[in-house]
Amino acid sequence: MQRRPRGLNAGLILLLSQIFHVGINNIPPVTLATLAVNIWFFLSPLKPVYSSCLSVEKCYQEKDWQRLLLSPFHHADDWHLYFNMVSMLWKGIHLERRLGSRWFAYVITTFSLLTGVVYLFLEFAFAECMGEPDFKRSCAVGFSGVLFALKVLHNHYFPGGFVNILGFPVPHKFSCWAELVAIHLVTPGTSFAGHLAGILVGLMYIHGPLKKIMEMCAGIFSSNNGYPGQQYYFNNSGYPGYQDYYPYGRPGYQENVRRNYDAYTAGLSEEEQLERALRASLWDRG
Repeated sequence: MQRRPRGLNAGLILLLSQIFHVGINNIPPVTLATLAVNIWFFLSPLKPVYSSCLSVEKCYQEKDWQRLLLSPFHHADDWHLYFNMVSMLWKGIHLERRLGSRWFAYVITTFSLLTGVVYLFLEFAFAECMGEPDFKRSCAVGFSGVLFALKVLHNHYFPGGFVNILGFPVPHKFSCWAELVAIHLVTPGTSFAGHLAGILVGLMYIHGPLKKIMEMCAGIFSSNNGYPGQQYYFNNSGYPGYQDYYPYGRPGYQENVRRNYDAYTAGLSEEEQLERALRASLWDRG
């Protein structure tokens, strides 16, 4: 197992401080486990980044399919890890409480694998349609694609409102598309296909057959997922739902959410986070 050279990892230290500030007991178990896995692979990567990144050339042509499993959980540096995991922390707290821990674990596992598959398909299609073989050599690593898929789910389950992207107010339901374009324009070296793959996977879950297929494979979950304050169930249509979930009805909840969000994003606004994330992302071509 290869280890990173010793040294000050400011992004990792800041990430750990935010996790402890939020409180480990306040982070749902699957979200916490996802953070832990990504931090562990950052500190003790199974392979170097260039041997873990995902590309058509390495996976399809050279049959190195293990990259599908490795690429989402490896990061280029501590700041790449920090911004991805802060986003995961925010989305995970909301989505895991909404979906239930077991289903959320299933979603994370499926999205991690399927985002890579869709990414390979897109890069192959771009290479063939545009006559540019470099797309097949484009190599991506990191959790960003999964986060884009989770963002689609978050916008679906928590609709309404606007987000500020590069100075423009954008409705939440379109924010993933606006961020996709903004990141590609501001940082052309990032992987358009990697982020697009995440959005498409999220849409396949919300509006396509993916959720039905997952339910068929998993069967019917029990009525109680074991997370305090939530009752997870399937209604007669097979869709998951919620009963008596108290936090959103509790007075002052929105104020607490905003206060905690500021705490574990180091006080950065969404626009500042996006601009910092653009520089830190490693969905990088070549």
